[in-house]
Amino acid sequence: MTTMESLIGLVNRIQRACTVLGDYGGDDNNTFSSLWEALPSVAVVGGQSSGKSSVLESIVGRDFLPRGSGIVTRRPLVLQLHKIESGAQEYAEFLHLPRRKFTDFSFVRTEIQDETDRLTGKTKQISPIPIHLSIYSPNVVNLTLIDLPGLTKVAVEGQPENIVQEIETMVRSYVEKPNCIILAISPANQDIATSDAIKISREVDPSGERTFGVLTKLDLMDKGTNALDVIEGRSYRLQHPWVGIVNRSQADINKNVDMIVARQKEREYFATSPDYGHLANKMGSEYLAKLLSQHLESVIRARIPSITSLINKSIEELESEMGHLGRPIALDVGAQLYTILELCRAFERIFKEHLDGGRAGGDRIYNVFDNQLPAALRKLPFDRHLSLQNVRKVVSEADGYQPHLIAPEQGYRRLIEGSLSYFRGPAEASVDAVHFVLKELVRKSISETQELKRFPTFQAEIAAASNEALERFREEGKKTTLRLVDMESSYLTVDFFRRLPQELEKTATPAPSDVDRYAEGHFRRIGSNVLSYIGLVSDTLRNTIPKAVVYCQVRQAKQSLLSHFYTQIGKNEGKQLSQMLDEDPALMERRQQCAKRLELYKAARDEIDSVSWVR
Repeated sequence: MTTMESLIGLVNRIQRACTVLGDYGGDDNNTFSSLWEALPSVAVVGGQSSGKSSVLESIVGRDFLPRGSGIVTRRPLVLQLHKIESGAQEYAEFLHLPRRKFTDFSFVRTEIQDETDRLTGKTKQISPIPIHLSIYSPNVVNLTLIDLPGLTKVAVEGQPENIVQEIETMVRSYVEKPNCIILAISPANQDIATSDAIKISREVDPSGERTFGVLTKLDLMDKGTNALDVIEGRSYRLQHPWVGIVNRSQADINKNVDMIVARQKEREYFATSPDYGHLANKMGSEYLAKLLSQHLESVIRARIPSITSLINKSIEELESEMGHLGRPIALDVGAQLYTILELCRAFERIFKEHLDGGRAGGDRIYNVFDNQLPAALRKLPFDRHLSLQNVRKVVSEADGYQPHLIAPEQGYRRLIEGSLSYFRGPAEASVDAVHFVLKELVRKSISETQELKRFPTFQAEIAAASNEALERFREEGKKTTLRLVDMESSYLTVDFFRRLPQELEKTATPAPSDVDRYAEGHFRRIGSNVLSYIGLVSDTLRNTIPKAVVYCQVRQAKQSLLSHFYTQIGKNEGKQLSQMLDEDPALMERRQQCAKRLELYKAARDEIDSVSWVR
């Protein structure tokens, strides 16, 4: 194989792989589609019935395109020609029918028509979604040709009124690309000034550097006329030479004249033509194919550095994404257990960072202790419980039928026990508030653990196991904090009450007991004493409740959030482990796509490096 064939064949293979992997199609958000854009291709442009299909069939050497009047090509046809060894059987493959080889090219024509109808219906509608066809033959040169719908000036019956603009917009979307070579097809029996192909190519390629002019139907010109003014560049000059083509006649088509025979007739026509004989070696479909192939080689040579750079950039991006996507999950139980433990450690590391201050969230626990708990303690209804009326009522009921002699100890105890019961609410509320924060931190930690994103099922397992553990810690926290409150009720601080008579003597001279015992001041003093004691207890609980909560909930969450889960996971069988590590199907598909693209780009880079650049 020559260097030229290696170069163009390489580009063909890359383009083919791009289409298989879904990189082609103009997706602006697909960073990989730019590789297709960087590769040169040939777009076949012309008006309806200008002979586009016949030119393509002459280049291929096969009769395979749908025919008819009006608009026949209603979807772009990306045609990739692959040269194979001499004597090998020719065949065709469609991208939408992988692994199915067509050796009968009449079936290729039928499939193109059927695939067009599947998308557009049996109407004259058009679609920008291309059909991809590869033809492998020893009688072709390596080329990628894009057959586009024929340009038209008016809509016919069954077509939308904007069909003219739709076709032109579709054609422009291809020919405006700087790497697109334009094959402008014009019939020789019409004035070149009215050529649709020349008009649009002049607009997108004013210098003519990307345009190859092709004149068809030379044999159908009026007698005594010729197209030498156009072919020799006097009517309209291009950077590249014009090429004349003689297609099969309608009679030949009707008789199914072989394309190889048609090529021979074309050669004989130019060789014996009095008008074009001196240009015979630069005319015909075979010469056009070679001319395009040679031009493609020079374009590819010039673009190799940029293509290589783009491939290397794509490889770097893909390797980075593959790193984020992670490796495929192994099938053996040991490897699966190892993966699960690694995922758990990654989650626990982020969860601890939230608690310890490396990430936001742990400060909300401190806010419970520093703001919410003190505020709840201040709002307790001691003023109502220790009101004058309630103190008189409680003390009187505690005395029974015999009034107290010195101090109403039973009344004091009942008032204190009733007041201390109010502390249960803030104690439980602190436990619940910290529990809520811990659950929220679990949720955030799961969402922030990149390694877990692959496994939605395992995320749910981690969340369930963590929340179950947090529930246990909450129950233990409630038990402990309520014990602190109950401990204050079970044994009062005696020294506080022993100091009361001494302090009373310092402040005032006590009145006779029989006078003061049931006076208003007496009950107020009892209420004030109880409130002072409750304040002492409140200060104590304000310090001890956070300690209990941290010990029972926060500390346990840091040390043993998944301990029970680890115990259970070791008992699971391989099937259960596989179910846990059931990846998101979209992610699995993305990894497979990235792996295929990576393989493609690395193979392309190796091929580029291996091709000799010596002419």
